[in-house]
Formats: sequence, structure tokens, C-alpha cells
Amino acid sequence: MSATYDIDHPESFHGLPVFTLPAPGEPVPPGGLPEPGSVAWRLECAGYDSAQDFGTLWKHFADSVDRSRVWALLIGPWWDGEYSGFRPVVDLLVADADRFPALRALFLADVVSEECELSWLQMCDVTPVFEAYPLLEEVTVRGCGGPGPSDEKLRLRPFRHGALRTLRFESGGLPGHVVRALGSCELPSLERLELWLGVDWYGGDTTVDDLRPLLAGGLFPRLRHLGLQNSEIQDEIAAALASAPVVAQLESLSLAMGTLTDAGAEVLIGGQPLSHLARLDLYHHYVGEAVLGRLRDASAPAVVEADPGDTDDWDPEDEDDMRYVAVGE
Repeated sequence: MSATYDIDHPESFHGLPVFTLPAPGEPVPPGGLPEPGSVAWRLECAGYDSAQDFGTLWKHFADSVDRSRVWALLIGPWWDGEYSGFRPVVDLLVADADRFPALRALFLADVVSEECELSWLQMCDVTPVFEAYPLLEEVTVRGCGGPGPSDEKLRLRPFRHGALRTLRFESGGLPGHVVRALGSCELPSLERLELWLGVDWYGGDTTVDDLRPLLAGGLFPRLRHLGLQNSEIQDEIAAALASAPVVAQLESLSLAMGTLTDAGAEVLIGGQPLSHLARLDLYHHYVGEAVLGRLRDASAPAVVEADPGDTDDWDPEDEDDMRYVAVGE
């Protein structure tokens, strides 16, 4: 089944339906709130018209739900009135970590464009969350920070985590220092890794050299799915993957959402076999139909999933004709 890459509020998370906690004073559903472990709890301030700060919402959550039985948690818009960075949310999560012994999944910044554009979501150092919750199995981090200097940007330090199985960074521009830190992490249980690398304008300065530890294979011995997506250097990444040892251990690979062209696809065709994959995802690309057909043939029986592409609107001979990633701002 083809993956979807819409920036939207998920209807389910970690196998559980998402339920948004009613704000203080709002009516609860008939029959009361769900059992704590039966849903993924989503917390959100009402946004720019809200008179409720996240600290108040966090206390309301503690008063309303037995947090010791919560399995999955999504943090929606956390600001009251004027937009603010994510650090106070991380501080609360870390301070109350012992209140969540059952927590296995965490979505940091479940925010859509109507609430705040992806590339303007101001994150912070999220390493303390991994350190405070050693039993987490799934983590999604959405956002990074806008262009220009700011202390409110995504940070990551190398860490060890024995339980983490799925890790996903959604960004319009993922900094190289985050990728380098990830390459120094010890994640022996990691099975799925997805990186939205984005564009340089929004801080996405990751290079192929930054990705080398991930591409070398063996860093994450249980890794079965790798997504290096949404990149404006997708051809360079494809060229590196054509001989990267990590590919042999994968069951699926995604180069979706980026600016892949015939040049990158040709290198994949001439590189190592991809036929052991169950799926190669190229959603949103600039590969012509002829080359795409050859890639399908070379990768069979692997399924190459690709939309018709944007080649009809892009002229490779025109230096001023720009290619775009699927998600930028």
C-alpha cells in the first residue's frame, strides 16, 4: 500500500485511535472519557483564540486521565495566543516521566499548516525526552525551526535507547548536525527510520557525507525500512544508495517527496540489486516515464511506487526551471 505524506492530524497512532482531550469546561463524550490505554491521547491548546496555556492543559490531563495507563500521546498546538517554542513542553514531559510508566509512543508537534507551517515550528533539544522515556517504541518529531538564527531549533545529542523501533523526523529542512548525532546513536531495536531532509533555505544542510554512517550498514542492525525523503539533493542520495551496504538489510526504501530525476534513477538502475525489496517508494519525483519503466524492470519483483511525476511541468534543459520538494514551508 502506498504511503501518504500529507501534513495532517493522524486518525490513529501506534495502532490506537487518536482522541483529543476536551479542554477544561468543554463537554466530554456521552459515557465519559475513554479508558486510558484504549486511545492515543492528543493534547492541544485551542490556538490563537485560546485563553489556555499548555501548563493548564497539562494539569487538566493529569486530573482527568490516569496517566500511568496511557500508551500513546500526541502533543498538538501547545501555544496560547502568540506562538512559542517547544522547550516548555519538553520540560514538562521530562519532569513527569515517572507518571507515564506505560508510555510507548510519542508524537512531538502534531501540528498542521493551518495552525503553523512545518518549517516554522520551533523545536529544541529533544534528547532529554529519549533519555527520560527508555521504553518508548515509536517517536515522531515534526518541525525544526524557521530560517535564520534562533535558539529555538531542533537539536539532538547522541543517545542510547534499547526499545525504540520507529523514529521519524518530519521537517522542511533537517540540519546536518541532527543527522550526524543520529549516526552516533545506539538504537539496537530500530526497525524504521524516516528523515524528511528538506531544503537549505529552511536549514536543511544535510549532505551525503552526513548520511555515511547510516548508509554503511550495521549501525542499526534491525533496520528494515529507511526513508531519506523530501530532499533537494535526491539524485546525490540515490547515487550513494546505489552502492550503500545498508540497502542489503532493508525490506523497503523511500526516496519519496524529493527532486529525483532521470540522472538519479539511472544510477540506481546501474547500482546494486534492489529486487530483494518489497517496496521502493518514489512518490513525487521528476523521472521520465521511460527511465521509470526501466527502473521498474530492473527492480522487479520489488514494487516501485510512483505517481506520474512532475516531468510535464519541468524542463531539464532550462536552468531557470526549478524542481521542488513535496514539503517545503
